[in-house]
Amino acid sequence: MMSHHKASVNPTYFRNGEEPAPRFRMPDQGMLPESAYQMIHDEMALDGKPKHNLATFVTTWMESSADRLYAEAFNKNLIDKCEYQQTTSIEKRCIRMLADLWHAPYPHKTVGVSTTGSSEACMLGGLALKRRWQKARKKQGKPIDRPNIVFSSAVQIVWEKFANYWDVEPRYVNIAPNRLWMDPEGVLAVVDENTIGVIPMLGVTYTGIYEPVAVIAKALDELQSRTGLDIPIHVDAASGGFIAPFLQPDLVWDFQLSRVKSINVSGHKYGLVYPGIGWIIWREAEDLPEDLIFHVSYLGGNIPTFALSFSRPSAQVLLQYYNFIRLGRSGYYEVQRVSQSVAHFLSNEIQTIEPFDVLTNGSDIPVLTWRLKEGFTSNWDLMGNLKIVFYS
Repeated sequence: MMSHHKASVNPTYFRNGEEPAPRFRMPDQGMLPESAYQMIHDEMALDGKPKHNLATFVTTWMESSADRLYAEAFNKNLIDKCEYQQTTSIEKRCIRMLADLWHAPYPHKTVGVSTTGSSEACMLGGLALKRRWQKARKKQGKPIDRPNIVFSSAVQIVWEKFANYWDVEPRYVNIAPNRLWMDPEGVLAVVDENTIGVIPMLGVTYTGIYEPVAVIAKALDELQSRTGLDIPIHVDAASGGFIAPFLQPDLVWDFQLSRVKSINVSGHKYGLVYPGIGWIIWREAEDLPEDLIFHVSYLGGNIPTFALSFSRPSAQVLLQYYNFIRLGRSGYYEVQRVSQSVAHFLSNEIQTIEPFDVLTNGSDIPVLTWRLKEGFTSNWDLMGNLKIVFYS
């Protein structure tokens, strides 16, 4: 019998002189590249198919032209902006395009960064909120040891991570079956002088609903006029940032609201790029505290950087630009419109199935949700649990 740590997932054929690769330690000898490829290729066959994966909201297909561009750029290190100046220029163009798309007052002067995904972008947005709050409190001679941040109880997990990692108290506005989003009354009930920011979501992870950014901003405007508290908003538009400008262009949620200081979006969701790209844009340059920006002098010049990561490939940034110029606004509209039409079709059909109630039909982001009607059955549920009943 072979002990489990020696059990191999390798194919049963080997070239002369080659030994099976151990699973949990580096082998003493190498092997031919074809053998290494075949072993890994065969093991990966056990994974799910990306096009069948509905769980992670990421792009699984791009055009062959984009694939060629990816292959030409994955070995460029994005952090080295002196060596890869054209790539740097393209990254800046993407930032300006997003700032313009989201109605920044001065899109050619504001700041933004590309990230490894929307989660890193959220972390950077939260850090900027915390630092701005700390500076304002110090200037007033007030303590800075009890910051808090406000979001709904359906918030994406990254914001709970942010609060945990950076010692910020999370304050939740609870949602309910009859109120599926964070409302202004709930926000006003939990904010105070220690609130670094409020985080509405443009596309709640569980339902796809847009939280009412403009209504929340108005409530905070009125709060400031009564109390002097100036509480900024960061919009987590991971999904909706590439949907609302095209499918709901009249919706006011972005930098048209002066209280919105920063917005993040996921390029690898509805931005239609392979996994590994997010963006964050600040309304104006002064909304990003200068002391959070580091200057690196050992890559060929004095390079400013603001990110949680350092070295990473350039390919996804170039693919984002590829989509911007390949699709244009009309192309993004067509892609998102088709996605929404599929959501509407599915929600209409599911609504006709007796056990189910549709909660959201894809009218915000193209996501639909439904639930089992209360009291319909106790024999099974939507989590896949089946109750087996035996009769004598």
